[in-house]
Amino acid sequence: MTSAEPAATPPAPPVSLTALLARRDLGLRLLAGPEDVSIHWVHTSEMADPYPYLLGGELLMTAGVQLADPAHYVERVVEAGAAALAFGVTPVYDTVPAELVEACARHGLPLVEVPPRTPFTAVARALWRLMAEARLHELRRVTEAQQSLAAAAARPAPVPAVLGALASRLGGRAVLFGADGTPSVAAGREVPAEATRALRDLAGVLGPRPGGPASASGDGGGLRLAAYALGGGDGLTLGVATERRGPGDHTIAGVAVVLLSLLTAPHRGADATARDGALVRLLLGTAPAEIAGTLGPGPWTVVHARGGDGTPFAAAGLAAALGTALVDTGGTGTGAGTGTGAGTGTGAGTGAGGRGGAAPGTPGQEGTAPDPAGAAGRGGTAPGTAGPGGTAGGAALGAVRLLLPAPSSVTAQSGWTLGVSAPVDADGLAAADAQAARALRRAEATGADLVRHRPGGLAALVDPDEATAHARALLAPLSEPLAETLRVWLSLHGGWDRTAAAMDIHRNTVRQRITRCAALLDRDLDDPDVRMELWFALTSR
Repeated sequence: MTSAEPAATPPAPPVSLTALLARRDLGLRLLAGPEDVSIHWVHTSEMADPYPYLLGGELLMTAGVQLADPAHYVERVVEAGAAALAFGVTPVYDTVPAELVEACARHGLPLVEVPPRTPFTAVARALWRLMAEARLHELRRVTEAQQSLAAAAARPAPVPAVLGALASRLGGRAVLFGADGTPSVAAGREVPAEATRALRDLAGVLGPRPGGPASASGDGGGLRLAAYALGGGDGLTLGVATERRGPGDHTIAGVAVVLLSLLTAPHRGADATARDGALVRLLLGTAPAEIAGTLGPGPWTVVHARGGDGTPFAAAGLAAALGTALVDTGGTGTGAGTGTGAGTGTGAGTGAGGRGGAAPGTPGQEGTAPDPAGAAGRGGTAPGTAGPGGTAGGAALGAVRLLLPAPSSVTAQSGWTLGVSAPVDADGLAAADAQAARALRRAEATGADLVRHRPGGLAALVDPDEATAHARALLAPLSEPLAETLRVWLSLHGGWDRTAAAMDIHRNTVRQRITRCAALLDRDLDDPDVRMELWFALTSR
């Protein structure tokens, strides 16, 4: 049923041999075969066997310099798919050999006599001019069709109007099929029942399968058939039946496909309206748990990502790949390390996730001077504290944040580093955001493409309130930057370089902070029991 297009595509619409024969200045004469063939290009060859040098669809011109066996020569030309053969009389032959005429008539290959006064270059030039004229005609035809389709899309009943305009421009019938193959809207002249069935079967070849073909073509009921899958993932298909297929028909149908894809996808506008409504309610004080239900079913998964190709569309592409429209492109960093007080960088203090921020008098990440305060500077936002528009976990600077409803699954994406939270209900989104931020930092430190938050463990056996109270008491001497540095350092098994990479600070700064933590806590951080207790406290606070 389906048919593939030729591998070699001509640079311009083909020209009928009839149009070339009509050029009186050339003096061409048809000796055998039909004249209603299409010529895609022209080629001259005096090889005894031109087969290896032909692409198919060309007008082959020769003077018969090595024509030893006309019958075999014509067989090879036909096998190569040439459209027609032009034979130039003189200087080798005074007339076209009778054996050549008979062989061409037997194989149905058009044979054209080129008179002595007409050089082959004149025939080639005439053919290219005809192709240029045909190309200009097709461009005008496509432009007019685009304008007609666009005008139809603006009418009160746009879908039937677009189908009607398409059918009129192509001189056939246009049908919009549903996902189950049932015709929903049709326009244009009626076609035989056989063609209708064949067109429906052709539309079924496409279907809503991900990665499936976008178009298919074939024949049925004496008509040329084509089917095109509409965008939007709803399984809608456009079917077209025409008596013939012109060079610009595929382009015209493509315009109709784009318009129909937009016109038949009102749910996209509804989704955007729901998101806008949820945002307004959130800004007016509605609790996130009450809003989440309007965006999709729970549980929810939060993903933090960094990477992409640097284009403005990278985040949107990632969101599409993960199957969500709920994305925060980040870019300026929120939460940790976003203060703008005294000092250098983006925060007065060196907060977790801040890039190059430093406390007053403290160098940036490449510096080696002491980190005396070990806390967020004036105006900075310490890790774990929500800044304006931020979250308790704090998104790393430049990270993209995504919210995925169930049953979405997160897989590694080329060019991205991902941190994934555990699935949570709407009231746990803030905690999930912090989980994803920590998972992203761990992924960057370990060089992994994707790291997931691992919930549970022994900590789940302790009452959360008691664990929080113990953690606060134990960690009271530490400022937030010190506590976060200690947490990252412990999570990476005391690795200085990996901790520095995860926090985007200098390794000497890590050493200074860990030494300060040991002094303030009065604990031996090389003791595994101490490390275990501190880790429990840091993950319970």
